[in-house]
Amino acid sequence: MIKKNKLNSGFTLIEIMVVLIIIAIMASFIVPSVISRPDEARTTKVKNDIMALEGALDLFKLDNGRYPTNSEGLSILAEGDLNTYLKRLPLDPWGSPYQFSNPGKNRNIDIFSLGADQQIGGDGMNRDIGNWNLND
Repeated sequence: MIKKNKLNSGFTLIEIMVVLIIIAIMASFIVPSVISRPDEARTTKVKNDIMALEGALDLFKLDNGRYPTNSEGLSILAEGDLNTYLKRLPLDPWGSPYQFSNPGKNRNIDIFSLGADQQIGGDGMNRDIGNWNLND
């Protein structure tokens, strides 16, 4: 039988460094794609919320023959006397209420989030997302 030398039973510093370099290279490809996911999730939430609000507004119109006025706003969907169309109004991913305009500038009614900066316009996560640009 061959006796194994206890001094050669571990990893060398070079072997450990090579493994760390390989992990770093792999992380440089993976991390950027993982970091952008929260932004995609926020955009998806806005789009889903807007579609749900549109559906509730359409039901409101079927029952009342009209969309809510600007003064009634979206709150009437959750606080109506006879019919409630939503259990509660959702907030956009940045914690702000969705905006509503009747008549809208882009459609018959506009439902939109002002984005991360809560200002009209913007690019990237600051851009406005509304029922007129859900497929952009």
